Amino acid sequence: MSSPVSLLDFTFAGIGERLAVDGVNPRHARPLWGALHRELSVDVENRDDFPAPLRAWLADHFGHDVTLDRPEITATTASDDGLTRKLLLRLDDGAEIETVLMGYRGRTTVCLSTQVGCAMGCVFCATGQMGFTRHLRPGEIVAQVHHARRLLRSLGQNGPRNLVLMGMGEPLHNYDAVLRALDIISDTGGLNIGPGRISVSTVGLVPAIRRFTAERQPYQLAVSLHAATDEERSALLPINVRWPLEELLAACREHAATTGRRLFFGWTLIEGKNDTPSDARRVADLLAGLDAHVNLIPLNPTAGYAGRTTGLAAARTFQTVLRTAGLACTIRERRGIDVAAGCGQLRATVV
Repeated sequence: MSSPVSLLDFTFAGIGERLAVDGVNPRHARPLWGALHRELSVDVENRDDFPAPLRAWLADHFGHDVTLDRPEITATTASDDGLTRKLLLRLDDGAEIETVLMGYRGRTTVCLSTQVGCAMGCVFCATGQMGFTRHLRPGEIVAQVHHARRLLRSLGQNGPRNLVLMGMGEPLHNYDAVLRALDIISDTGGLNIGPGRISVSTVGLVPAIRRFTAERQPYQLAVSLHAATDEERSALLPINVRWPLEELLAACREHAATTGRRLFFGWTLIEGKNDTPSDARRVADLLAGLDAHVNLIPLNPTAGYAGRTTGLAAARTFQTVLRTAGLACTIRERRGIDVAAGCGQLRATVV
Protein backbone atom coordinates (compact mmCIF):
# COMPACT_ATOMS: atom_id res chain seq x y z
CA MET A 1 0.00 0.00 0.00
CA SER A 2 1.41 3.42 -0.98
CA SER A 3 1.95 6.16 1.61
CA PRO A 4 -0.73 8.86 1.91
CA VAL A 5 -0.09 12.02 -0.10
CA SER A 6 -0.17 15.35 1.70
CA LEU A 7 -2.85 17.89 0.80
CA LEU A 8 -0.08 20.51 0.93
CA ASP A 9 1.59 18.75 -2.03
CA PHE A 10 -1.36 19.65 -4.27
CA THR A 11 -1.77 22.79 -6.33
CA PHE A 12 -5.30 24.22 -6.43
CA ALA A 13 -5.87 22.59 -9.81
CA GLY A 14 -4.41 19.35 -8.47
CA ILE A 15 -6.92 19.20 -5.60
CA GLY A 16 -9.76 19.74 -8.06
CA GLU A 17 -8.45 16.96 -10.29
CA ARG A 18 -8.13 14.59 -7.34
CA LEU A 19 -11.69 15.32 -6.21
CA ALA A 20 -12.98 14.75 -9.74
CA VAL A 21 -11.22 11.36 -9.94
CA ASP A 22 -13.06 10.36 -6.76
CA GLY A 23 -16.41 11.52 -8.11
CA VAL A 24 -16.61 14.84 -6.23
CA ASN A 25 -17.35 18.10 -8.02
CA PRO A 26 -13.98 19.93 -8.35
CA ARG A 27 -15.62 23.20 -7.32
CA HIS A 28 -15.40 21.88 -3.76
CA ALA A 29 -11.64 22.41 -3.98
CA ARG A 30 -12.22 26.10 -3.19
CA PRO A 31 -13.31 25.81 0.48
CA LEU A 32 -10.64 23.18 1.15
CA TRP A 33 -7.97 25.38 -0.44
CA GLY A 34 -9.09 28.39 1.59
CA ALA A 35 -9.01 26.41 4.82
CA LEU A 36 -5.51 25.14 4.07
CA HIS A 37 -3.80 28.25 2.77
CA ARG A 38 -5.79 31.21 4.09
CA GLU A 39 -6.96 29.97 7.47
CA LEU A 40 -3.89 27.71 7.85
CA SER A 41 -6.16 25.03 9.32
CA VAL A 42 -4.58 21.82 10.62
CA ASP A 43 -7.96 20.16 11.25
CA VAL A 44 -9.59 20.05 7.82
CA GLU A 45 -11.01 16.58 8.40
CA ASN A 46 -13.38 17.93 11.05
CA ARG A 47 -15.01 20.94 9.41
CA ASP A 48 -18.78 21.23 9.77
CA ASP A 49 -18.79 24.25 7.46
CA PHE A 50 -17.54 22.27 4.46
CA PRO A 51 -20.14 21.16 1.88
CA ALA A 52 -21.43 17.62 2.46
CA PRO A 53 -19.65 16.03 -0.55
CA LEU A 54 -16.29 17.41 0.65
CA ARG A 55 -16.91 16.23 4.21
CA ALA A 56 -17.77 12.78 2.89
CA TRP A 57 -14.63 12.69 0.73
CA LEU A 58 -12.43 13.66 3.67
CA ALA A 59 -14.13 11.04 5.87
CA ASP A 60 -13.35 8.38 3.27
CA HIS A 61 -9.82 9.42 2.37
CA PHE A 62 -8.16 11.50 5.09
CA GLY A 63 -5.70 9.44 7.07
CA HIS A 64 -5.76 6.69 4.45
CA ASP A 65 -4.58 7.97 1.09
CA VAL A 66 -4.45 11.70 1.84
CA THR A 67 -3.02 13.45 4.87
CA LEU A 68 -1.59 16.83 5.89
CA ASP A 69 1.95 17.96 6.63
CA ARG A 70 2.13 19.10 10.25
CA PRO A 71 5.83 19.52 11.01
CA GLU A 72 6.45 20.04 14.70
CA ILE A 73 8.23 23.17 15.88
CA THR A 74 10.72 21.67 18.33
CA ALA A 75 12.51 24.95 19.05
CA THR A 76 12.03 28.64 18.41
CA THR A 77 15.19 30.65 18.95
CA ALA A 78 15.21 34.44 19.03
CA SER A 79 18.33 36.42 18.25
CA ASP A 80 19.56 39.21 20.47
CA ASP A 81 19.08 41.52 17.49
CA GLY A 82 15.34 41.39 18.30
CA LEU A 83 14.45 40.92 14.66
CA THR A 84 15.45 37.36 13.79
CA ARG A 85 13.78 34.09 14.80
CA LYS A 86 14.82 30.59 13.82
CA LEU A 87 12.39 27.66 13.80
CA LEU A 88 13.63 24.10 14.13
CA LEU A 89 11.08 21.81 12.48
CA ARG A 90 10.81 18.05 12.84
CA LEU A 91 9.28 16.38 9.79
CA ASP A 92 7.11 13.27 9.81
CA ASP A 93 10.10 10.94 9.33
CA GLY A 94 12.07 12.58 12.14
CA ALA A 95 14.33 14.61 9.85
CA GLU A 96 14.89 18.21 10.91
CA ILE A 97 15.17 21.46 8.99
CA GLU A 98 15.38 25.14 9.85
CA THR A 99 13.36 28.17 8.77
CA VAL A 100 14.40 31.74 9.55
CA LEU A 101 12.22 34.84 9.91
CA MET A 102 14.00 38.17 9.48
CA GLY A 103 12.21 41.37 10.43
CA TYR A 104 12.78 44.69 8.70
CA ARG A 105 10.93 47.98 8.90
CA GLY A 106 7.38 47.22 7.81
CA ARG A 107 8.07 43.73 6.44
CA THR A 108 9.31 40.24 7.20
CA THR A 109 11.41 38.02 4.96
CA VAL A 110 11.35 34.26 5.48
CA CYS A 111 14.26 32.03 4.50
CA LEU A 112 13.05 28.57 3.46
CA SER A 113 14.84 25.23 3.35
CA THR A 114 14.38 22.95 0.34
CA GLN A 115 16.37 19.86 1.37
CA VAL A 116 17.48 18.01 4.48
CA GLY A 117 21.19 18.78 4.24
CA CYS A 118 22.83 19.62 0.93
CA ALA A 119 24.87 17.74 -1.68
CA MET A 120 26.77 20.76 -3.01
CA GLY A 121 29.55 20.71 -0.41
CA CYS A 122 30.32 24.46 -0.36
CA VAL A 123 33.19 24.60 2.12
CA PHE A 124 32.05 27.59 4.21
CA CYS A 125 28.40 26.48 4.53
CA ALA A 126 27.24 24.52 7.58
CA THR A 127 24.52 22.77 5.60
CA GLY A 128 27.04 21.70 2.96
CA GLN A 129 29.31 20.41 5.72
CA MET A 130 26.56 18.11 7.03
CA GLY A 131 26.00 16.39 3.67
CA PHE A 132 22.79 15.42 1.91
CA THR A 133 19.96 13.37 3.40
CA ARG A 134 16.93 13.90 1.15
CA HIS A 135 14.81 16.33 -0.84
CA LEU A 136 11.81 18.04 0.71
CA ARG A 137 8.39 17.45 -0.81
CA PRO A 138 6.38 20.49 -1.96
CA GLY A 139 4.17 20.27 1.13
CA GLU A 140 7.17 20.33 3.45
CA ILE A 141 8.30 23.57 1.83
CA VAL A 142 4.81 25.09 1.92
CA ALA A 143 4.41 24.10 5.59
CA GLN A 144 7.35 26.35 6.48
CA VAL A 145 5.45 29.34 5.10
CA HIS A 146 2.38 28.29 7.08
CA HIS A 147 4.39 28.18 10.30
CA ALA A 148 5.94 31.57 9.56
CA ARG A 149 2.54 33.14 8.91
CA ARG A 150 1.07 31.63 12.08
CA LEU A 151 3.93 33.02 14.13
CA LEU A 152 3.57 36.46 12.59
CA ARG A 153 -0.19 36.40 13.22
CA SER A 154 0.44 35.53 16.86
CA LEU A 155 2.63 38.64 17.06
CA GLY A 156 -0.07 40.78 15.47
CA GLN A 157 1.86 41.15 12.22
CA ASN A 158 1.06 40.54 8.58
CA GLY A 159 3.13 38.60 6.14
CA PRO A 160 5.57 37.32 5.32
CA ARG A 161 6.14 39.78 2.52
CA ASN A 162 9.20 38.20 0.91
CA LEU A 163 10.55 34.66 0.61
CA VAL A 164 14.12 33.63 -0.12
CA LEU A 165 14.92 30.00 -0.87
CA MET A 166 18.36 30.25 0.68
CA GLY A 167 18.01 27.96 3.68
CA MET A 168 19.15 24.36 3.92
CA GLY A 169 19.69 22.75 0.52
CA GLU A 170 20.17 23.70 -3.14
CA PRO A 171 16.72 24.66 -4.52
CA LEU A 172 17.46 23.81 -8.16
CA HIS A 173 18.71 20.34 -7.14
CA ASN A 174 15.12 19.74 -5.97
CA TYR A 175 13.67 21.52 -8.99
CA ASP A 176 10.24 19.93 -9.48
CA ALA A 177 9.25 19.98 -5.80
CA VAL A 178 10.45 23.56 -5.37
CA LEU A 179 8.60 24.89 -8.39
CA ARG A 180 5.38 23.13 -7.39
CA ALA A 181 5.71 24.57 -3.88
CA LEU A 182 6.14 28.06 -5.32
CA ASP A 183 3.08 27.57 -7.52
CA ILE A 184 1.13 26.78 -4.35
CA ILE A 185 2.64 29.64 -2.34
CA SER A 186 2.04 32.27 -5.02
CA ASP A 187 -1.57 31.25 -5.77
CA THR A 188 -3.71 34.36 -5.35
CA GLY A 189 -6.51 32.39 -3.71
CA GLY A 190 -4.24 31.11 -0.96
CA LEU A 191 -1.00 32.37 0.55
CA ASN A 192 -0.77 34.94 -2.28
CA ILE A 193 2.92 35.82 -2.07
CA GLY A 194 3.71 37.33 -5.45
CA PRO A 195 6.43 35.78 -7.63
CA GLY A 196 8.31 39.07 -7.69
CA ARG A 197 8.78 38.76 -3.93
CA ILE A 198 10.26 35.26 -4.13
CA SER A 199 13.96 34.63 -4.76
CA VAL A 200 15.36 31.24 -5.74
CA SER A 201 19.05 30.77 -4.99
CA THR A 202 21.49 28.44 -6.73
CA VAL A 203 25.20 27.68 -6.51
CA GLY A 204 25.26 27.23 -10.27
CA LEU A 205 23.43 24.16 -11.59
CA VAL A 206 23.62 25.28 -15.20
CA PRO A 207 21.09 22.84 -16.76
CA ALA A 208 18.54 23.77 -14.10
CA ILE A 209 19.16 27.49 -14.66
CA ARG A 210 18.54 26.97 -18.37
CA ARG A 211 15.34 25.05 -17.63
CA PHE A 212 14.24 27.81 -15.23
CA THR A 213 14.84 30.29 -18.05
CA ALA A 214 13.18 28.24 -20.79
CA GLU A 215 10.08 27.78 -18.64
CA ARG A 216 10.07 31.54 -17.98
CA GLN A 217 9.62 31.00 -14.29
CA PRO A 218 8.44 34.30 -12.77
CA TYR A 219 10.63 34.21 -9.65
CA GLN A 220 13.84 36.15 -9.01
CA LEU A 221 17.05 34.19 -9.58
CA ALA A 222 20.00 34.59 -7.21
CA VAL A 223 23.35 33.01 -8.09
CA SER A 224 26.04 32.30 -5.50
CA LEU A 225 29.27 33.48 -7.12
CA HIS A 226 31.91 33.96 -4.38
CA ALA A 227 34.99 33.82 -6.65
CA ALA A 228 35.99 35.28 -10.01
CA THR A 229 38.34 32.55 -11.28
CA ASP A 230 37.65 28.86 -11.79
CA GLU A 231 40.52 27.83 -9.55
CA GLU A 232 39.32 29.94 -6.64
CA ARG A 233 35.65 29.13 -7.15
CA SER A 234 36.21 25.38 -7.41
CA ALA A 235 38.06 25.49 -4.08
CA LEU A 236 35.00 27.04 -2.43
CA LEU A 237 32.15 25.56 -4.47
CA PRO A 238 32.89 22.06 -5.82
CA ILE A 239 30.03 22.36 -8.32
CA ASN A 240 32.24 24.75 -10.30
CA VAL A 241 34.35 21.78 -11.45
CA ARG A 242 31.29 20.46 -13.29
CA TRP A 243 29.97 23.80 -14.53
CA PRO A 244 32.75 26.41 -14.58
CA LEU A 245 32.32 30.15 -14.67
CA GLU A 246 32.16 30.47 -18.45
CA GLU A 247 29.18 28.11 -18.64
CA LEU A 248 27.53 29.62 -15.58
CA LEU A 249 27.81 33.20 -16.83
CA ALA A 250 26.55 32.17 -20.28
CA ALA A 251 23.44 30.68 -18.64
CA CYS A 252 23.01 33.86 -16.59
CA ARG A 253 23.25 36.07 -19.67
CA GLU A 254 20.73 33.83 -21.43
CA HIS A 255 18.40 34.20 -18.46
CA ALA A 256 18.71 37.98 -18.45
CA ALA A 257 18.17 38.24 -22.21
CA THR A 258 15.16 35.91 -22.16
CA THR A 259 13.35 37.25 -19.11
CA GLY A 260 14.46 40.88 -19.01
CA ARG A 261 14.83 40.57 -15.24
CA ARG A 262 17.70 41.64 -13.05
CA LEU A 263 19.97 38.89 -11.74
CA PHE A 264 21.18 38.79 -8.16
CA PHE A 265 24.64 37.50 -7.28
CA GLY A 266 25.86 36.53 -3.82
CA TRP A 267 29.48 37.10 -2.84
CA THR A 268 30.61 35.85 0.58
CA LEU A 269 33.49 38.04 1.72
CA ILE A 270 36.32 35.97 3.22
CA GLU A 271 39.33 37.81 4.58
CA GLY A 272 42.42 37.29 2.43
CA LYS A 273 40.56 35.02 -0.01
CA ASN A 274 38.25 37.12 -2.17
CA ASP A 275 37.91 40.57 -0.61
CA THR A 276 40.47 42.80 -2.32
CA PRO A 277 39.85 45.65 -4.77
CA SER A 278 41.41 43.49 -7.51
CA ASP A 279 38.87 40.76 -6.71
CA ALA A 280 36.12 43.37 -7.05
CA ARG A 281 37.45 44.49 -10.42
CA ARG A 282 37.38 40.89 -11.65
CA VAL A 283 33.75 40.63 -10.54
CA ALA A 284 32.95 43.80 -12.46
CA ASP A 285 34.58 42.32 -15.56
CA LEU A 286 32.65 39.04 -15.20
CA LEU A 287 29.30 40.81 -14.89
CA ALA A 288 29.92 43.57 -17.43
CA GLY A 289 26.80 44.30 -19.48
CA LEU A 290 24.45 42.41 -17.15
CA ASP A 291 21.63 44.03 -15.22
CA ALA A 292 22.98 42.65 -11.97
CA HIS A 293 22.81 43.34 -8.25
CA VAL A 294 25.64 42.01 -6.09
CA ASN A 295 24.92 41.16 -2.46
CA LEU A 296 28.11 41.21 -0.41
CA ILE A 297 27.77 38.76 2.49
CA PRO A 298 30.35 38.96 5.29
CA LEU A 299 31.35 35.38 6.10
CA ASN A 300 29.43 33.89 9.00
CA PRO A 301 31.29 31.48 11.30
CA THR A 302 30.77 27.71 11.03
CA ALA A 303 32.51 24.89 12.86
CA GLY A 304 33.81 23.29 9.66
CA TYR A 305 35.55 26.28 8.07
CA ALA A 306 38.41 28.32 9.48
CA GLY A 307 38.08 31.39 7.26
CA ARG A 308 37.59 34.82 8.79
CA THR A 309 35.05 37.44 7.86
CA THR A 310 36.11 40.56 6.03
CA GLY A 311 36.09 43.81 8.00
CA LEU A 312 33.59 46.55 7.24
CA ALA A 313 36.17 48.92 5.75
CA ALA A 314 37.33 46.32 3.21
CA ALA A 315 33.71 45.43 2.43
CA ARG A 316 32.89 49.06 1.71
CA THR A 317 35.96 49.40 -0.54
CA PHE A 318 34.81 46.30 -2.45
CA GLN A 319 31.34 47.81 -2.76
CA THR A 320 32.73 51.11 -4.04
CA VAL A 321 34.70 49.36 -6.80
CA LEU A 322 31.56 47.57 -8.00
CA ARG A 323 29.40 50.67 -7.84
CA THR A 324 32.00 52.66 -9.73
CA ALA A 325 31.83 49.98 -12.44
CA GLY A 326 28.08 50.54 -12.67
CA LEU A 327 26.88 47.53 -10.67
CA ALA A 328 24.22 47.79 -7.98
CA CYS A 329 25.74 46.47 -4.77
CA THR A 330 24.72 46.18 -1.14
CA ILE A 331 26.41 44.81 1.96
CA ARG A 332 24.01 42.39 3.58
CA GLU A 333 23.15 43.22 7.16
CA ARG A 334 24.32 40.45 9.47
CA ARG A 335 21.35 38.87 11.23
CA GLY A 336 20.95 36.09 13.79
CA ILE A 337 24.64 35.19 14.00
CA ASP A 338 24.37 34.55 17.75
CA VAL A 339 21.81 31.77 17.15
CA ALA A 340 23.40 30.34 13.97
CA ALA A 341 20.59 31.76 11.83
CA GLY A 342 22.82 33.68 9.44
CA CYS A 343 23.56 32.92 5.81
CA GLY A 344 25.50 29.65 5.59
CA GLN A 345 24.95 28.71 9.24
CA LEU A 346 21.85 26.49 9.10
CA ARG A 347 22.46 22.96 10.32
CA ALA A 348 19.27 21.93 12.19
CA THR A 349 20.73 22.52 15.63
CA VAL A 350 19.70 24.54 18.67
CA VAL A 351 22.20 27.19 19.78
